[in-house]
Amino acid sequence: MSKTSFLGDKPVNRIGFGAMQLAGPGVFGPPSDPEGARAVLRRAVELGVDHIDTAQFYGPDVVNELIRDALHPYPDNLKLATKVGGARDEAGGWLPAQSPAELRAGVEDNLRTLRLERIDVVNLRLFDEHDSEGSLPEQLGALQDLRQEGKLAEIGISNAAPDTVRRALELVDIACVQNNYSVVNRAGEDELALCEERGLAFVPFFPLGSAFAGGPAQLASDPAIADVATRRGATPAQIALAWLLHRSESILVIPGTRSIGHVEENVAAGDIELDERDMLRLEDATQLGSRMAAAEH
Repeated sequence: MSKTSFLGDKPVNRIGFGAMQLAGPGVFGPPSDPEGARAVLRRAVELGVDHIDTAQFYGPDVVNELIRDALHPYPDNLKLATKVGGARDEAGGWLPAQSPAELRAGVEDNLRTLRLERIDVVNLRLFDEHDSEGSLPEQLGALQDLRQEGKLAEIGISNAAPDTVRRALELVDIACVQNNYSVVNRAGEDELALCEERGLAFVPFFPLGSAFAGGPAQLASDPAIADVATRRGATPAQIALAWLLHRSESILVIPGTRSIGHVEENVAAGDIELDERDMLRLEDATQLGSRMAAAEH
């Protein structure tokens, strides 16, 4: 298992950091312990994390400001990835911001708060697959214009079905796909296969399962995951991350946390070797979709 891969043409460690959880409850407002959040970021970088995923609408503004205050001037090898296409209302509700003008404004806001002249990766975060079908050329065209202006290096796409990824690849060079995927939610298998075929990075969000559906608690309650965790002397969350790293060399993981201890555990997951027996056992991990379907019926 390789510990490094590529994000576009840049080598990165396969374990990065997702900064969403550093905001307040509901990814809205400031955290209760801003200095603790900054300490988590600094510790992640100390441990070799060189890929941090963020967004202007986390907070909003809050998470980017924490990253800037903790890490600027940034280490030369640190890659910062953001996403545009969303906004927040005054109550913290999530709103689409998908027009070319809104995407441009989102990139400019990220550059301002992160104190950058160019950001390494900008992901187009789609909110509604059907609404985006007719506007995808204009959306990606806006990001391509910004790339030609030198304001971003790579373009990615997030929350996109395989056909959307294929359409995007016909329009611009794409470096990565960021979709929901984990040992307990494998709905993104087709997107992963497409990334493998096209040489793109696949960056799962919710790599430990969605917090809205149990998250790490769901991992700990799963017998297959618990069995492998006991066998390897690891936590269920570490096994979930190790499974992703073993599942495909195209995968980069971006687990998030507010805890220095959990950052250390997450990075240590890169040292866990899973064998064929482990991977077969983890095929028995209960899928979120199955649980949801059962609940709906």
